[in-house]
Amino acid sequence: MGRGLVLLQSTMDGERTVPNWSGTGVKELQSHTQRCLKACSLRTLKPPQRGEAAVVMPIFEREGEAHFLLTLRTQEVATHKGEISFPGGLREGTDATLHQTALREMEEEVGIEDSHVEVVGPFHQYLSKTHFSVTPFVAFLNEGFTVSPNPREVARIVEVPLDFFRRTRPRREVRQRVLYFYDYGGEVIWGLTAAMIKDFVELLDNPDYSQ
Repeated sequence: MGRGLVLLQSTMDGERTVPNWSGTGVKELQSHTQRCLKACSLRTLKPPQRGEAAVVMPIFEREGEAHFLLTLRTQEVATHKGEISFPGGLREGTDATLHQTALREMEEEVGIEDSHVEVVGPFHQYLSKTHFSVTPFVAFLNEGFTVSPNPREVARIVEVPLDFFRRTRPRREVRQRVLYFYDYGGEVIWGLTAAMIKDFVELLDNPDYSQ
């Protein structure tokens, strides 16, 4: 499972109270996520934007615990150099849907084929600092997937336990916009990626969507 993944150790600065919801296994989490996405009202952005992009928020099981799979971007990519992000990129003319964009980009960046991916559904849309509309797709990776990072785009794969984000309150800064930061194992997960994660764990822990 997950050949070539790097597990960072957490350094939790602040903690948040985590509501209980029944079912802590990954399969139960997948079912819970489906219910939450179906029940919530997703935010969509109004055009015009510079363009459209999509990312995958991949969740997989490691030693019985759910983890996010993220990438540390190289210094060779056009934007977001050296940042930790979800696999994804810009929609191309050959992409019929943003769903297709997300899966294509993930395979190009980290080598995970769509046959190992179960997409639960889209999440809120976000506006990037480069003024692109970004649509995340929450997905669960099937057992047996492997990774083969594109060395031009991905310096390494980073995996972080989902529970870390559920229990950690991100730092908040106001610049030109509100930004969130998670400090984990000497790395900083921030910007759009941190906002997606924060919103996602808050959705999971919303008592209105619990069983």
